[in-house]
Parts: sequence; C-alpha cells; structure tokens
Amino acid sequence: MPETALGPLPPPSIAAFTARERAREVLKRGFPRRRGRLGLVRSRTELLAALRSDLVDAVVVDLAQPSEEHWEVAALARDFPSIPFFALAPLRPAEVPHAARACTEFEFADVLAEGVDDAMQRDLVLPHTFTVRFAATLQDADEALGLREDLQRQVWRLIVAHGGRTVRTETLAAAAGLTREHLSRRFSANGAPNLKRVIDLARLLAASDLAKNPGFDLPDIARVLGFASATHLSGSCQRVIGVRSTSLARLRPGDLIDRFLRQGRGRSRSGAK
Repeated sequence: MPETALGPLPPPSIAAFTARERAREVLKRGFPRRRGRLGLVRSRTELLAALRSDLVDAVVVDLAQPSEEHWEVAALARDFPSIPFFALAPLRPAEVPHAARACTEFEFADVLAEGVDDAMQRDLVLPHTFTVRFAATLQDADEALGLREDLQRQVWRLIVAHGGRTVRTETLAAAAGLTREHLSRRFSANGAPNLKRVIDLARLLAASDLAKNPGFDLPDIARVLGFASATHLSGSCQRVIGVRSTSLARLRPGDLIDRFLRQGRGRSRSGAK
C-alpha cells in the first residue's frame, strides 16, 4: 500500500477484463485486498460501467486468444487516456503479437506476463496508476499555493495522493495527529488558503484531468469523484475557481491554480468540513 509522510493511503482500484479462471487467479494473487481493489469484469459493458461509476486507477485486459470483443475493450484505452491500460498474456510466442498490437495501436502502458512474480506485476502497474500520476504532477504545486510550512506541504501531498477522491478534514487531522480545528488553523497560517478550499481545488484539478478523456462526460466525472451531481460539480467550479465546468477540459492545472489564487477564492466561510 502506498504511503505519504502522514501515513498509508487507500489501495488503488484496478479493473480487469477477463473470463479465464487462470487469469483471474493470477490477478487476485497480484492484487490482494491489502494491495489493491480488484474488480473483475466479463464484458465491455461491464468495464464501461466500472469506469463510469468509480475512480479506476488502471485497467488490465486479458489478451490470451483475443476475440473481437477483446479488441473493442482494448480500443477503450483511446477514450480514457488518463487511465493506463495493461495487457495480460501468457508467456507463449503465439500471444506476443497480441500484446505488441495493444501497446502500439492502443498505447497500452505495458504487458503483464502470466507466470512472473506477483510483486513484479504490481511494480509494473502501481507507478503508472491515475492516482500516482496525478499526485506526482501536483505535489510541487504547494509553493504556488503559498504552502511553505512542513505541515502544510505534507497535508497537500496527502490530499493529492487521494487522486481527487473525497477526503475529509477529520481524516487529514487524524493523520497529522491534530484536532480538526487545530489543523485548519495551522494550515491557513501566514496567508495560505484554507484547508477546505484546497481540498475542493484538488478535486477540481482531478475533474479537469478526467474531462480531457473522451469517454467521460460531466455526470460521469461528478459520479466517480463523489460529487452529488453534475450540477454540484458545476457549482463547485464557479465557487472555487471561477470557471464553468464545461471549460475544465481545455484548462491545464496551472491555469486552474492561477485562477484560484488570482480571484482570491482560497478562503471559504468555514475552514473545516
């Protein structure tokens, strides 16, 4: 399980398309519950439902003796470029061209070979997950946000390490060993934005990332990130960064942070949630 300076994080969510019992056993060993939340699906429809109902960190597609539906599933990688796709295949010469096609034609992140060590499979997948990439992109944004104290920086890294998922101030306070009120006061010291607003900003940065995926519409994004509705997401965009939710797809993280700071939206009425 990944960790930050303030403790462990929830395991990543992995969706796997396969009907083979052998492949299912391989994936269950590679991603046990303490290492990842593995969802096994048997159809393209089921995979799309998984992608649009919860935040999925990576997709694994079993390409042993692929059918037409397997390639239809593989083609979904083009619609969800923020989420890395991986091919799973046995170590047989006949399967190599299938894995190569997935990597070249559909830009899969890598190939997981059956029979290799379970830890090696995790090492191939986990560094490329949506959450890890999102956190790596934003971990140094703390300086731009005026978060200069060690505690502020650690809390920011813990927030973005959740990948835009809902995180409550109580959770952050417990990780820091402080009360919610004490953490909120210390976080917003020296003119820094308050904690509630920064949590909101991180969620909208994730929404902006997902909005660049053709496979997601705004109701999907609201659902996977835990907003009550697309209307709630739209209202949060206006309140926190001063833009319409329909503009998220064309804005970069730096654009959103600049708008957040320039318009003085870093202070909410309440510093806690």
